[in-house]
Amino acid sequence: MKLFRQIGAVIAMNFRSLPQRASTSAVIVIGIAGVVAVLVSVLAMSTGLIRTMENAGRDDRAIVLRNGSIAETSSALDRNSARAVEDAAGIKHNAQGEPILSAEGMRILSLRTKKDNSEINVVQRGVGPKVNEVRPELRIVEGRMFKPAVTEVIVGKQARAQFKGLNIGDVIHARNANWTVVGVFETNGDTHESTILTDIETLNSVDKRGAYQSVTVLLDSTSAFQTFKDSLLSNPTLAVDVIRERDYYRQQSKTMSTIISVIAYVVGGIMAVGAIFAALNTMYSAVSARLQEIATLRALGFGSTAMVMSVLAEALVLALIGGVIGALIAWLFFNGNTASTSAGGMGQLVFALSVSPQLMILGVVWACVIGLLGGLFPAIRAARLPVAMALRAV
Repeated sequence: MKLFRQIGAVIAMNFRSLPQRASTSAVIVIGIAGVVAVLVSVLAMSTGLIRTMENAGRDDRAIVLRNGSIAETSSALDRNSARAVEDAAGIKHNAQGEPILSAEGMRILSLRTKKDNSEINVVQRGVGPKVNEVRPELRIVEGRMFKPAVTEVIVGKQARAQFKGLNIGDVIHARNANWTVVGVFETNGDTHESTILTDIETLNSVDKRGAYQSVTVLLDSTSAFQTFKDSLLSNPTLAVDVIRERDYYRQQSKTMSTIISVIAYVVGGIMAVGAIFAALNTMYSAVSARLQEIATLRALGFGSTAMVMSVLAEALVLALIGGVIGALIAWLFFNGNTASTSAGGMGQLVFALSVSPQLMILGVVWACVIGLLGGLFPAIRAARLPVAMALRAV
């Protein structure tokens, strides 16, 4: 108990002297706050990207692709294959007894951003007539739904916000056809809000192709997936892969989210090294300023452990304050802001940055580690400082 009383007493004395070292202590707080703010804000891009992609998927929906395809862009399904999917077990049927599915295809359109007028690839997706039953989250918020056999499109809310020429009544000039914007839709903020939708048969007619790239089906239930998959894979006339929709979009986001995370940790690591050196310098200065106090305490019988804990406690508290400030800055200035990035074959993806509680906790933990590393060597110096030498330095 004596050791704990010594540690408590020395830490209390240390904190009472903090106002006298406010300027040097602020160096640690500001430095670590900057590290945490950058780390959390960049990781928020990865979190937002994953959330946007995964929100596009449901466990009771499945995507059928050509065998061996890793994405829709490399897939092709002829009409016979698409019709065979309709007869598979496990598909949900509507009130008319029709299977609820959407045979789909996609192409890339070149549009310009509102921000800097740069040219960007945006996906134009052709969907089947039952798309509203397959994706009940799709809601028209302005205008109306496109009509089949007419070069009309509806645009995602996020796409309209980011790119030029997507207001109702605007005409998108593309190869072989001009597409009139007749509506704006939302899909709970998922990846489809970055796209442009039209009738698949109209799109295939314009592009003079007869195949689809994928078929999305609504299942009877989440547990019906294996039944549906087995039904298709056991059909000798089909060469397809079947994947849950949520798993498909998770795979598509994996590479990009990994790259963003690596960048975040590399940048954050470089800044953390600088913050550690700043903490080292500050804590060494704090130890030097407290030589008289340390010498007096050691002469009174206080052990080296109390000295170590006092320095580490100061570094940790300052780092904790900096971490909390940095996490709050990231949340205030970046949470909910939109960003866009190329999603490979999926064109330009618009998503909202997400500063989640988990990210904020990670930032604070990162700050505490920096604080402990920055206070470790000064703490050891304080513990090893001979009493006679400290008294002579006073």
